[in-house]
Amino acid sequence: MGIASLGHAVFAATMVTLGIVGLTQGDFTPTWTGVPKGVPAREVLAYLCAVISLVSGIGLLWQRAAVIASRLLLGSFLVWLLLFRVSFIFRAPTATVAWWALGDTAVMAAASWVLYAWFAGDRDRLHLDFATGDRGLRIARVLYGLGLIPFGVAHFTYLERTASMVPAWLPWHVAWAYFTGCAFIAAGVAVLIGVYARLAATLSALQLGLFTLLVWVPIVLTRPSASDWTEFVSSWALTAGAWMVADSYRGMPWLAVGKRLRRRCVA
Repeated sequence: MGIASLGHAVFAATMVTLGIVGLTQGDFTPTWTGVPKGVPAREVLAYLCAVISLVSGIGLLWQRAAVIASRLLLGSFLVWLLLFRVSFIFRAPTATVAWWALGDTAVMAAASWVLYAWFAGDRDRLHLDFATGDRGLRIARVLYGLGLIPFGVAHFTYLERTASMVPAWLPWHVAWAYFTGCAFIAAGVAVLIGVYARLAATLSALQLGLFTLLVWVPIVLTRPSASDWTEFVSSWALTAGAWMVADSYRGMPWLAVGKRLRRRCVA
């Protein structure tokens, strides 16, 4: 297997870009954030994350290195999820930003897991590794579904900010904020329970892409602040990750219902 899909190519290119940005700035890119100021060798860790992004992104585009690259990226995101996301939840369980950050890394880990399930499963025809094949894809999709829900919740807890970001040419800004928040939550639940999961994953990736195109591109083309650039890069990376997960449903019916739910309905 070479380039598995267009989403694969976009995701790999995104990781390469994040690696270059991280090495150039000598700091954490939006995907790799949450490291407390007092952590020893913090700057070294920032460079390490940049190298992992760059090397993994290049490896994902090279057939012989794709398994190792996807495994490295997946392992790195899972470690990041546990060390700097889940721990943040314990320190500030009611902070929306903590759950948003958790969702951010969960989406990127899910995308990496899809690639690992594809590439490693392609070599291991018996799928002896639980993280590959259909089992790996199911785990990746659960991670993705869980990651979408905090995005939706944030639309309500930061309603005023969300409404202010709706393009001026669109009417009913608050209504759009409510709608997009509900859409993220509904998509996350649909992916988790397997009801119209392909449609939900595709529409959620489209929604993230539209945020990047309609909200952040105009901002960064005018007079962007440092935080605006951070949000733009984060939105771009999440779009690439969501696209990768949506690609994992190729060949499945758009309106498919999960096997468990079908069994319950028949019973």
